[in-house]
Amino acid sequence: MSFVTAVLAEIEHVALPMPTLMYGAIALVVFFALGLLVWTYRDVANRHQTKADAYAAAHGGARSHDGH
Repeated sequence: MSFVTAVLAEIEHVALPMPTLMYGAIALVVFFALGLLVWTYRDVANRHQTKADAYAAAHGGARSHDGH
């Protein structure tokens, strides 16, 4: 018997606290929640046009008013 098989034979198997599919379900919920959080910040710069124009004027940057 090799060293690796001897070590693997000594490892006790521990039951998981919940079914295996629940780990995937929890990961999907977390990724969905984080995606929703990121999605809520879409287009935030265009909501504050006057602040963006003031910042661009103060720092010498050109700012277009067509939203692009």
